[in-house]
Amino acid sequence: MLTVNFNLFRIEKGDKFLDVGCGEGRHSWEVNRLNCCKVCALDMDYMSLRKTLFVLLHMDSQGVSDGKWDVMRADALSLPFQDASFDKIICAEVMEHVADDEQGIRELVRVLKWGGALAVTVPTYLTEAVYWAMDEDYYNHPGGHVRKYKSRELVDALRRNNLAVYAIRYEHAFHSIYWLLRCIFGLKNEGAMVPALYHGFLEMQIVTKSRFVPWMERILNFFFPKSIVIYTRKI
Repeated sequence: MLTVNFNLFRIEKGDKFLDVGCGEGRHSWEVNRLNCCKVCALDMDYMSLRKTLFVLLHMDSQGVSDGKWDVMRADALSLPFQDASFDKIICAEVMEHVADDEQGIRELVRVLKWGGALAVTVPTYLTEAVYWAMDEDYYNHPGGHVRKYKSRELVDALRRNNLAVYAIRYEHAFHSIYWLLRCIFGLKNEGAMVPALYHGFLEMQIVTKSRFVPWMERILNFFFPKSIVIYTRKI
């Protein structure tokens, strides 16, 4: 499931694309499917990178892409690239985890070309405040969330680093409900039936490509979105 809208964040032929904190690779898969640019998927988590690698290799074997990609284990606070290396960068659901988010933004801007586009996504302040209040396991563990963002705070931080905001969107209201259920039944209780059934519903609507469900979620995004997505260009 994609957080970044590729109608707003257009990938052009020949672009060099970096997915910082790629997780299991959902955005890298989509960019690779477009088959028109070089993809670099980067994360610190070894198991997530293995899943990303597996899918990218499978895409190659099925002729979906032509193998113009790399998978790399590296730290978002010290990116192993030269200045101005990439045309497009996505950093999805990462900044709430890192110890020094200002340094993280500076690194993203450093490796982005002038005029290049950067999309940053973080959880919304409302959902984070609710989940933190309900279950301390949501933030009080290694790799957990270390900060909550108000929209203006993140926009100001991006603008301080030579980024011009050209769009802001709110996404994933249905996932707000999922994590609410996880907190109600206990984050450590991964076998809880109600969150599991709801997660199955989320997966089903992706597979069936229902038109009604995305329409309904777009409406709910006005009220309790899970993520804010800020689209910027380096100036």
